[in-house]
Amino acid sequence: MGFTNAPGMLVAFIIAISFLVFFHELGHYLVARWSGIRVLAFSLGFGPELIGRTDRHGTRWKICAVPLGGYVRFYGDEDAASRPDFEGTAALPPEERAKTFNGAALWKRAATVAAGPIANFLLAIAIFAVIFAVYGRTVSDPVVAEVQPGSPAAEAGIEPGDVMKALDGHSVDTFDAVVRYVSVRPGLPIRMTVERDGAPVDLTVTPERVEDSDRFGNTMELGRIGVVATRDSGNFRVVRYGPVDAVWQGVLQSWHIVVSTYDYITNVFAGRMKADQIGGPVRVASMAGQMASLGFVAFANFAAILSVSVGLFNLLPVPMLDGGHLLFYAIEALRGRPLSQRVQEFAFRVGLFLVLALMVFATWNDTIGRMG
Repeated sequence: MGFTNAPGMLVAFIIAISFLVFFHELGHYLVARWSGIRVLAFSLGFGPELIGRTDRHGTRWKICAVPLGGYVRFYGDEDAASRPDFEGTAALPPEERAKTFNGAALWKRAATVAAGPIANFLLAIAIFAVIFAVYGRTVSDPVVAEVQPGSPAAEAGIEPGDVMKALDGHSVDTFDAVVRYVSVRPGLPIRMTVERDGAPVDLTVTPERVEDSDRFGNTMELGRIGVVATRDSGNFRVVRYGPVDAVWQGVLQSWHIVVSTYDYITNVFAGRMKADQIGGPVRVASMAGQMASLGFVAFANFAAILSVSVGLFNLLPVPMLDGGHLLFYAIEALRGRPLSQRVQEFAFRVGLFLVLALMVFATWNDTIGRMG
């Protein structure tokens, strides 16, 4: 089956999202169990249960009909969004209340909630590490082979043969590092240090905003300065890493995704980039199918990037998401007591509205926005 057709994209999407959701929820589950919090349900998907079983600890493990997420429901939760059942928890005897999520110590609740996004980051690091150790990565030196006429690089005085050494004081050792730094800074002046004839030369280059398309026709806005690398000038090569170095490279790659995401959001609010790169399930499904059609490494790399994105999204300080819960716990730690039931319920309603609004916006980008 080709993964670029509709059934193939759906299969690739379900595989990718289920894998990531499982690890996210497993993080919550393992830390909760370690903390003595009782887990009532571990669900992949929402809606009607398709298959399931109850283990000896009383946890219902199940797969549900709508594969767009999942949840862990704790003892003392009112629903799958982990809204506390204040009245039910208060009616329990002390020894039972201690087994509920809301009745657990603050640090246990915070650790349990944070474990989900952390699991996504660890999964991404592990995937990248395996790719770098087994398959390696293609790298090239940051040497300028060509400068496009009329480009920002030409205006800045960059010349063929220059070796790019630093950007805004940050050293770079590969051409990919230059591309990554420049791509999220359209319209922002960059201080560049190049090595020319063995001597350092300081220049200032301002990337222009351009639209680029990949082999599948997906368009994106990027910053470009107009320098080109060739296989000869850049010494293109495949580097394979040992276990320790591979893990460290996995950490760095995950961190680059975090920084790039932050830079993109900053550019959107600053008006330097459009918000049309924010996508929902339709775009994720399409990209999953496209990456799967390119082979295992491309699909695994996509899954790692998506895992970082899932972790970041869940850390947003929005009630209903893990970041919202952590915000509540930070306030509780400062106040010495939790927010009132009324305030928490209002915050959950606001959070639900924000999440739904983001989903509508992302779906608009996936469908109507793509047609515009």
